[in-house]
Amino acid sequence: MLFYLTTLNLARFLTEEVHTLKEGEQNVESVSAVEAWNHSNFLCQNYVLNGLADALYNVFCEKKTAKELLESLNRKYKTEDDGAKKLLVDRLLDFKMQDSKPCISQVHELQLILHDIHAEGVTLSESFQVAVIIEKLPSA
Repeated sequence: MLFYLTTLNLARFLTEEVHTLKEGEQNVESVSAVEAWNHSNFLCQNYVLNGLADALYNVFCEKKTAKELLESLNRKYKTEDDGAKKLLVDRLLDFKMQDSKPCISQVHELQLILHDIHAEGVTLSESFQVAVIIEKLPSA
């Protein structure tokens, strides 16, 4: 979406504050500038809304500006991203190897968890990963 808005020269409306007329600034040029900003903000906001699922449209359509819309979406979905990372780390910490299952399949399962953690952008040092795998091995 950001790329699309950039190609339309509308991405700046995701970060700009609302343009308003100041007292005594009622000349034609100022009014035209504010109207142009409002129109472009409207386009930007509605391109973003158009990219949402129908159920989400009704939740976010009441936002007044593109910036407010983006901030609201970020609050909602960046929090969920943090939750996904926490869930993956919890899976790693709770993982226990069992004598009843083949060791190779359990190591593979542990590697998949580590891969998912890396895919979420969480970096773990190699020595930490080795220590985790050793700690998860069943006691002899």
